[in-house]
Amino acid sequence: MIKTVSATHVGLKRKLNQDYVFTADREVGYLPNLYLVADGMGGHKAGDFASKYAVETIVEEISSKKEKDTFAALNQAITEANSRIKKKAGEDDSMYGMGTTLVAAVIEGTALKVANVGDSRLYLINEKIEQITIDHSYVEEMVRLGGLDREQARNHEKKNIITRAIGAESIIKADFFEVELQKGDQILMCTDGVSNMLTDQEIFEIIKGEGSEEERVECLVKSANNHGGRDNMGIILICP
Repeated sequence: MIKTVSATHVGLKRKLNQDYVFTADREVGYLPNLYLVADGMGGHKAGDFASKYAVETIVEEISSKKEKDTFAALNQAITEANSRIKKKAGEDDSMYGMGTTLVAAVIEGTALKVANVGDSRLYLINEKIEQITIDHSYVEEMVRLGGLDREQARNHEKKNIITRAIGAESIIKADFFEVELQKGDQILMCTDGVSNMLTDQEIFEIIKGEGSEEERVECLVKSANNHGGRDNMGIILICP
């Protein structure tokens, strides 16, 4: 039986929470379960709208289209969310330029299937912590090209610049990953309000620490706030 705990928090510096999460341990369309984390961007209320609208569109699309292949279903739903957000932004000047990151996960037996756009992350945690998703961000591109090391990237002034977002371009390209789950694996999905405030090692120690799933998620929020709480936080912890 899957145990899931989710949370969002506005952080200490922002007035509006633009992060949005969705969890379903039950079937959604042909998918056995579905977990989504989104981090909106845009002007007043636009990022808040974008993250919620993207998640709701994806759930609606997967529920209604009855696509049996998981990656195809996720891709179709993400494409539709991109089109709808792009259209809304074109109709309302107050929403111009809005968009959202997205990380999605589905567990099929022992297979973990993941899609992501932007810099929200999915980690697999057991005896170590492993980031499964790859950030679509300026600093990640620099790291891959050899222009920055990981420590420089953590504190870079352009760390918040993302290179892909739902709603940013007419055509969206998500990345897809598949991982075989092992006994004892825990899955953490989170926005950069967590991963920018805490190192991977700090995240690992909290998730592997004492307390219930709820207490460990609460500890992530408190620790991110203790490190500055500069952004909203969206978190899902899944224990298959």
